[in-house]
Amino acid sequence: MNPQLPHTFPLPTVPLEDAAGKQFRLLECTARHFEGQQLFAPDVGVVPGLGRPRTTARVEAVLADFFGAEAAALVQGAGTGAIRAALGAVLGAGDPLLIHRAPVYRTTEVTLRGLGVRTTEADFNDRAALTAALASGRFRYAYVQHSRQRLADSYDPGQVLAACRAAGVRTVVDDNYTVFRVPACGVELGADASCFSLFKLHGPEGVGAVVGPADIVERVHAGNYSGGGQVQGGQALDALRALAHVPVMWALQSRTGAEVAARLAAGEVPGVAQVRVANAQDRCLLVRLDRPLARELPALAARYGAAPYPVGANSRYEMAPLFYRMSGSALADTPELADWTVRINPMRAGADLVVDILRRALRDLHDAHDPTAAQKD
Repeated sequence: MNPQLPHTFPLPTVPLEDAAGKQFRLLECTARHFEGQQLFAPDVGVVPGLGRPRTTARVEAVLADFFGAEAAALVQGAGTGAIRAALGAVLGAGDPLLIHRAPVYRTTEVTLRGLGVRTTEADFNDRAALTAALASGRFRYAYVQHSRQRLADSYDPGQVLAACRAAGVRTVVDDNYTVFRVPACGVELGADASCFSLFKLHGPEGVGAVVGPADIVERVHAGNYSGGGQVQGGQALDALRALAHVPVMWALQSRTGAEVAARLAAGEVPGVAQVRVANAQDRCLLVRLDRPLARELPALAARYGAAPYPVGANSRYEMAPLFYRMSGSALADTPELADWTVRINPMRAGADLVVDILRRALRDLHDAHDPTAAQKD
């Protein structure tokens, strides 16, 4: 029997007009912390009194201002480095940490193991189970992944954070794949800290951010005093420039994804059996085929201009639509879909190109597995 895609609960997106407002507000925050000439003169080094370049500190101030937080820290290691820095600033070996009952993102799993924390799982989709775990009094901190860990996850991150806050449990949120994509990120929803990759926001390789209260951010800075660990001023300014383009770009991408999903659901492309919009990891389309040939599709789609693998999931290097396997954490939860389902992300492309690539790749795939049909054509 063919496996079915589960019902998904995509996170809300930002309408195009609201995205333009976010872009304008980001530039208003930038003007409050940079004089004009400073935008063209980044510095480097462990500046006395700051421990990092002045330009980096100014970009951090812009981010804190934009997200309504007390402070921010730029770190090396992209999103993984940001999560590691934030959790390392608040937890030690043996400390308990509440997490969602779901496959943990692989690099986060390495971080948790390296820190030596004792994780306890609760199903965040089950409000009673979450309430019971929080009422136990065992936890100072909970870790919440904003994007979905399981395809069928339905919890509202804002409600989870509110429940934690009401119980006196502080929260660190993995906002990778969601910051600027959803109306409000973790700290804007009341979390203590948001962690995300600026590389996934078209910034330079390896730059991440921790945004939150001064006590956590100061510990992140204190643990990163080494000159070699600093985000230099040029990197920080490069990341800020890239952010100015992201809100509108993400809104267009979300809108395109919805259009492609509707067209596929209407039967426009033969060979597509089912489609879901999902936040797995980035917002994407999960397309189940009518035959178990999904592993072969990305290479064929690449012939027609698709990217057959990611670079950073919406990094500056990615403009062609992505045709790829499901994410590792999604496959860990639903391995039966591996042969049937591909992940499609429009990136910068329009719906017509995405649909055309899928149609042509599926035609080639079916012809390769049914040569007699190809001869009849």
